Amino acid sequence: MRYFIEFSYFGKNYFGYQIQPREISVQEVLEKALSTLLREKIAITGAGRTDTGVHARRMFAHFDSEAIVSQELVHRLNRFLPNDLCITELFQVQPRAHARFDATYRTYEYHVSLVKDPFSIDTAYQFYLRPLDIESMNRAAKLLMAYTEFESFAKVGADNKTFICTIFKAQWTKEGSQLVFTISANRFLRNMVRAIVGTLLEVGIGKIKPEDVHDIIESKNRNRAGTSAPAHGLYLVDVGYDWGFLRVDN
Repeated sequence: MRYFIEFSYFGKNYFGYQIQPREISVQEVLEKALSTLLREKIAITGAGRTDTGVHARRMFAHFDSEAIVSQELVHRLNRFLPNDLCITELFQVQPRAHARFDATYRTYEYHVSLVKDPFSIDTAYQFYLRPLDIESMNRAAKLLMAYTEFESFAKVGADNKTFICTIFKAQWTKEGSQLVFTISANRFLRNMVRAIVGTLLEVGIGKIKPEDVHDIIESKNRNRAGTSAPAHGLYLVDVGYDWGFLRVDN
């Protein structure tokens, strides 16, 4: 039978979601926990992959098992797993349901602290030495939705078969002493969100103009875009599915 798990993690201690040959990853920790508790070799497939240090508030993965799994496994897993990794829900899905390919959208948030804040050092980019023009940043962010080809924001050398993405939302909002950038798309390229954030921050400090985003995207040149923002400010916050089609219990 095929199951989906919903989980969250604080990314500081992990070298990303995907298994690495010599470093600890979220996928490795989850697979070891599931294999131990279910007493069979379990391999999981995630909705995507987050880079080293990136966090996830809502992530999904699927796995196959011979066992009839109940909600009790959620409690057992959470007792077994480290404190920075939590299982929220586990449920049976259709045999061909796929955590990655059946996802209809992903939503990320990027958090920027506008003040020096020792309590958000690992959770937000400390950007307080220069003022930011939020209105200009939002004008530039809106331009992203006019395009579908984002090679300029892709990691150089990554194994991208296509640079096509459809962005549904891209917006900055001020929440207390933090700026939060929310971006939703059907898919993202590796390093794409952090490259976009770095570029929009350059708009915010006046280094580039909002309308320069047109030229950056159309250049298809990563060197034209801004420096990638640090990983620890980035969160995967949602992944969307057609649950009426996928879940067995619906």
